[in-house]
Amino acid sequence: MHLVIFDLETTGFSPRLHEIIQIAAVRLRHGAVLPAERFATFVRPQSAVPAHITEITGISNRDVRLAPEPASCLAAFSRFVGDATLVAHNGRRFDIPFLRESSNRHGLRLREVSFFDSMELSRRLWAREPSHSLDAVTDRLGLSTENLRRHDARGDVQLLASAVVSMWQRLGAAPDLCPVPLEVGHLPA
Repeated sequence: MHLVIFDLETTGFSPRLHEIIQIAAVRLRHGAVLPAERFATFVRPQSAVPAHITEITGISNRDVRLAPEPASCLAAFSRFVGDATLVAHNGRRFDIPFLRESSNRHGLRLREVSFFDSMELSRRLWAREPSHSLDAVTDRLGLSTENLRRHDARGDVQLLASAVVSMWQRLGAAPDLCPVPLEVGHLPA
């Protein structure tokens, strides 16, 4: 199965009110991350990055001031994804709606793309656990966060890729068969 694991950083939690400020992704084929196939960009928002977001992500107004416009970042990301299946942690509630709303806001035509939320892998493995956050999954899998900047999409996507591969293996799923149902999301056409 051809996957693109991705993460977004944003100016807040509402896809309708807030903006994407960073996109990062890695490509996964046959259960292995392809190190040379990565995507990462800051995105220039129309409004300033709030101070509390800078505290969480480390992304400042200086980082995004000269970044590409959202429409070009979204189009570039869509080209990178191609016909792959998207994977994001809490993607159903956060990342996928942000991609759709931002694309709509910037007048981009949309195309359907398959995706799954990696939280579903966690729920399959640890159905009785109360939390399926990336931090909880990382702890359960014993993954190291050393040398990774958390809440920066580039670091989080590396961590998520390791988590997805490990959860996939623990579920005993073949690398080309998805162990959770696929859903439909949208990217720029």
